[in-house]
Amino acid sequence: MSTPHIRRIATEEAFSVPQIAQALQQLCSSPGNGIDMMLVRKIYDGARTPGYQGRFLAPLLDIEHERLRDMDANGVDMHLLSLTAPGVQMFDADTATELASVANDHLAQVIARHPTRFAGLGSFAPHSPKRAVLEMQRCVSELGLNGFVVNSHTNNEYLDDPKYWPILEAAEALDRCLYIHPRGPSDGLAAPLRDYGMFAALWAYGVEVATHAVRLILSGVFDRFPKLKICLGHMGEAVHFWLWRLDFMNARAQGTEAPRLQLTPSEYFRRNFVITTSGQESPLALDFSIRQLGIDNVLWAIDYPYQPSAPAVAFMDSVDVTDAQRHALYHGNAERVFHIKPV
Repeated sequence: MSTPHIRRIATEEAFSVPQIAQALQQLCSSPGNGIDMMLVRKIYDGARTPGYQGRFLAPLLDIEHERLRDMDANGVDMHLLSLTAPGVQMFDADTATELASVANDHLAQVIARHPTRFAGLGSFAPHSPKRAVLEMQRCVSELGLNGFVVNSHTNNEYLDDPKYWPILEAAEALDRCLYIHPRGPSDGLAAPLRDYGMFAALWAYGVEVATHAVRLILSGVFDRFPKLKICLGHMGEAVHFWLWRLDFMNARAQGTEAPRLQLTPSEYFRRNFVITTSGQESPLALDFSIRQLGIDNVLWAIDYPYQPSAPAVAFMDSVDVTDAQRHALYHGNAERVFHIKPV
């Protein structure tokens, strides 16, 4: 007797659009040697690194052909699509606002053509918070998108800065989760992360987003926006492995180095955050995450096209969890958190 198929919704799956790819290609000729520019040149400057364009840029742009073939070959029912890093955040505010709108329109059109295969996270330009809020509202009310994505810092600033709070307020009011995705580290973090291949997914991405998340928690943002939901990929960027120490040390710092909070850092993380497994296929890490955060706060993801689909499926198919937990990890939590219609 065959095993019934489990719906598989992958929740951190990258895409791009030609207009943003072209704009990033033009940016490659700009002066500067920051880590973000190094990463952009690797993918978008074909003259320097031709292999990267074929390996990553082509599948980022090809949403409806090779991607669907790969999904079908690996039994993946749906991708929750998000604009790949650095998104629009390396551009000036006007250009970023325009390109975010272009990407969101393109995304909504793809979803309309394949409503059972794709859902999507809307993009916005954080450097212009008022216009970002308008685009967020349009993403939900007009385009029907499922949440939002931001690629960590913007101009070396993080969302705990009060000038960005209208964005957090809008996400809470719209009841849509905000996925904080990595990009190259901010200037203040970058210097020791340039060596030994540490500048990207090996180490720097996790350091960048974990720092962003902890800043949000310790700043008191979640006292002001208690229903705000944040998603972190790559098994939570390891923040929840530090919760005991965050609680202990923050209790000492409150009222002196840090604001007084209504809850402990661990309580905020369990209440306001969910995590995905993207690019972290460790059974031990998954088991700890479920024990630490609860099954309802952990979602499956692949990180396509940067990670291959087959091992991600094999990982989730083989981990030692109950049938109910596997359903929650594969699709139930994604349906709830990202407003995806169950089947």
